[in-house]
Amino acid sequence: MNYTIHHRTTYQYEANVSYSHHLARLRTSLGQTRLVISPNPDTINHYLDYFGNPTTYFALTIPHQKLTIDAHSSISLPDASPTPQLDLSPAWESVRDTLASSTLPNDLSANEFTFPSSICPTSPSLADYARPSFKPGTPILAAARDLTRRIFEDFKFDNSATTVSTPVRDVLAKRAGVCQDFAHLQISCLRSLGLSACYVSGYLRTDPPPGKPRLIGADASHAWISLYVPQLGWTDFDATNNVIPSTNHIPIARGRDYLDISPVRGTVYGGGRQKLQIGVTVVPEGETAVESPSR
Repeated sequence: MNYTIHHRTTYQYEANVSYSHHLARLRTSLGQTRLVISPNPDTINHYLDYFGNPTTYFALTIPHQKLTIDAHSSISLPDASPTPQLDLSPAWESVRDTLASSTLPNDLSANEFTFPSSICPTSPSLADYARPSFKPGTPILAAARDLTRRIFEDFKFDNSATTVSTPVRDVLAKRAGVCQDFAHLQISCLRSLGLSACYVSGYLRTDPPPGKPRLIGADASHAWISLYVPQLGWTDFDATNNVIPSTNHIPIARGRDYLDISPVRGTVYGGGRQKLQIGVTVVPEGETAVESPSR
């Protein structure tokens, strides 16, 4: 499946920003991305971060009240893989024990995702929430699929219930949040059981209402998780939509949690209050998008 994606990030400041430094994880290893930044940066460097994600550092030293970052990507996803045979995966306890003791390179690399991170804590209460899915001897992928279903059913999608700084414990208590919250919750549950899970950021292909055109900027960034099983590798799960991701999910970056791979972050000097606007357009090959009448 081939896609063209336009991700626009706009910061509007109430006063001049004297200078700023930014990191952007908007490029993809699945195709090509052209970044257009306005004002034009004084410094820009491209590199791979610790987790292997394409990353861009840029700095601005000219005063500005508005910053716009446009990422234009052409992405080619491989054909959909067969749905994994969940019940044929090893028992989750054996995976936990292998991760704790294996010296194989892939297992060692995945083992660092068993530890708590700044946004994804581990705790007995999180392990308790996961345990109905992870009964003794349950195949690990079947258990993870059931946990995905339970989060989807137990939690309400509500973009007013949380902010980017809402702790996982509050999400668990409120039973509400957005895709980022559900991914952090699921990762925390899995790591609380000694399993290896990472945070995946990317895009989700959505379809316009029947008979309506695809609108520019109507899509959004998305988040889901990936679980590691020795010899089988990584398998993705999306609790927001209760699915195993396929060609409708377009991954961009992977890390321990959102802070590792936020699309854009930075430090600014001056500017006062700021207003952030994000617009994403995901267009499958052979389709087009039109301007929204309200834009």
